[in-house]
Amino acid sequence: MPLLVSIFFGFVPMFLYALFVYWLDRYEKEPKALLGAAFFWGVIIAGGGAFIINTVLGIGVYVVTASEAATNFATASIIAPIVEETLKGLAVAVVFFMFRKEFDSILDGIIYGSIVGLGFSAIENTLYIYRNGYLEGGWEGLFVLTIIRVILVGWMHAFFTAFTGIGFAIARTAKNALLKFTAPIAGLAIAIVVHAFHNTFGSVVGSGGLDSLGLTILADMVGYSIMVGIIIWVIVHERNVLKKHLAEEVSSGLISQAQYQKSLSPVTMTTAGFSGRATSRFYQVLGELAHKKDQLQRHGDEGGNAAIIDTLRQELAVLAPQAKG
Repeated sequence: MPLLVSIFFGFVPMFLYALFVYWLDRYEKEPKALLGAAFFWGVIIAGGGAFIINTVLGIGVYVVTASEAATNFATASIIAPIVEETLKGLAVAVVFFMFRKEFDSILDGIIYGSIVGLGFSAIENTLYIYRNGYLEGGWEGLFVLTIIRVILVGWMHAFFTAFTGIGFAIARTAKNALLKFTAPIAGLAIAIVVHAFHNTFGSVVGSGGLDSLGLTILADMVGYSIMVGIIIWVIVHERNVLKKHLAEEVSSGLISQAQYQKSLSPVTMTTAGFSGRATSRFYQVLGELAHKKDQLQRHGDEGGNAAIIDTLRQELAVLAPQAKG
C-alpha cells in the first residue's frame, strides 16, 4: 500500500503539471503522442538511466575517496546534474532532429524540455517519497516528502531542462551557423549549472535543516519567475506571428475577420474544443499555418514548407465553413 501511494503522489501531480504545460501552448499545440513519448522518456530512459549511472559513479567516488561526505557532495553537485540533464536533454535532441517540423518556436523548446523534466520528476519523486519518506519516517515521512517533492520543488526538473529546450529552439530559429551549433550546448550547460546550484545551495547555507530548505526554495522561486517572464514573452511573440501571417488569409477570403480575431485570443485553443472537433482543428491548423509561413519567410523552403502551407490552406478551406468564429 505505501508503494502504491508513493506511485500515486509521484505520478499524478506530474501528469497534472504536464497538462498545465500543454495548456500554455496557446496558439499551436504540439502532438500529444510526441509529448507523451517525451514524458515517458523522462520516466524510463532519463530516470532509469540516471539511477544506474549515478549509483555506479557514486560508488566509484567512494572507492577513491573512502569518504561518505565527499561521495554525497560529488554525486549531488557534480554527477547528478551532468548525468540527469544530459539524459533528459537527449529527449529534446531526438525531437529536434527526428521531428523537426514540430519544433517551431522557443515555446516549443520550453514545452518539450519541461515535459521530459516532469516525467523524470514523476519517477524520482516516487523513489524519494517511498524510500526517504515512508521507509525512514513512516506515513508522516511519506506525506512530508510528498509536500516537499510535489508542491515545494515539484517544478525543478521541468525548470532545469527547459533551458536545454530553449537552446535547441534558438538553434532551430537562428540563421547564424555558429549560433545553431553553440545554442544547444549553451542551453544544456545552463541546465546543468542551475541544477548543480539547486543541489548545492541548501548544503552550504543555513544549518542544513528547514532554513536551508526555505532558502533553496526562495532561490528556486527567483529562477521560476525568470522562466515565467520568458514564457509570457514567447506567448506574446507567438500571437504576433499569427497576427502577421494570418492577415493575408483574411484578405484572400480563406478565413473571416471574426475567425482571424478569435485565432489571436489566448483562450481560443482552450474553448474551441467545446464547439466541436472541426472548430478545434480549424484553429489548430491556423496556428500551424502561421508558424510554417514564418519558417518559410525566415529559412526558405526547408523541409517542404511551401507544400505544407498549401496543404494546410486546403484543409482550412474545408474547415472554415464548419468553424465557429
